[in-house]
Amino acid sequence: MTGGPATAAADERALAVPVAGGELVGTRWRSDASGRVVVGLHGITANHRSFHGLAERLEAPLVAFDLRGRGRSRTLPGPYDLDSLAVDVAAALDALGVADAIVVGHSMGGFVAARLAASRPDLVASLVLVDGGLPLAPAGDPEALLGPAIERLSMTFASREEYRAFWQRHPAFVDWSPLAEEYVDYDLTSVDGALRPSALPEAVRVAMLGLGDADDALATLDRVAAPIHLLTSPLGLLAEPPGLYGGRLDALLARVPAVQAREVPGTNHYTILLGAGLDAVAETIEHAAHEAAGKEMP
Repeated sequence: MTGGPATAAADERALAVPVAGGELVGTRWRSDASGRVVVGLHGITANHRSFHGLAERLEAPLVAFDLRGRGRSRTLPGPYDLDSLAVDVAAALDALGVADAIVVGHSMGGFVAARLAASRPDLVASLVLVDGGLPLAPAGDPEALLGPAIERLSMTFASREEYRAFWQRHPAFVDWSPLAEEYVDYDLTSVDGALRPSALPEAVRVAMLGLGDADDALATLDRVAAPIHLLTSPLGLLAEPPGLYGGRLDALLARVPAVQAREVPGTNHYTILLGAGLDAVAETIEHAAHEAAGKEMP
């Protein structure tokens, strides 16, 4: 199922799927490939192009969406809570005829993926949570943790080159790559005559409430019937130790023993999906696909 490093671009087709209030925009890679469909759900201020590198490493179809209030789905109206985002994804997958997929959620996308699996088990054969899906802040204050990412949303940039330079100075992106550049270029959009990051601050603020609700996040995972794989990074959003879960992971996993977890060395919260962690994510998806196929055998 996995391929080599991202070199030649995987076949891709643009998507615009009707949901409440408009269209959910995204991409379908490797449409003609065999194998179980992989669905990618991005982070709280991110966009669906964060899954381009993963698409290069898979030999299965991959579908990813800009979630409501972000990327090219920025103009969709609220509500922007995590449950509403999961409803959007379910509607989009129904419209595309996708079911029994391997759903990969990065950061906030892990929370959305868990809600999707809990509410629509027919759509999810397996969950792969990438540095997300378990509550992110011990005191229910993810804004303190995500502060630098949130501050970026209030900034404007004179050009695409200036936005690239902003990210190239970011400590998590020391190893700049074509994948990182494409992701950053896609994120910059014109709003009222100014170039800004695409995520709506209001959409981000609403979603943050769910990231710190430990009881709700863990109860949601308890309702998931599909296998759950968790990959974590040892470094955080600024490439600083510890990672998002730090010394809390064992205590969280004790609450949800069905989650199979492992750390991906040499990664931070961004590069676990946009860089050094790609092979580990692809390998976990391959394992999940074999696991799901084995359960289908008589």
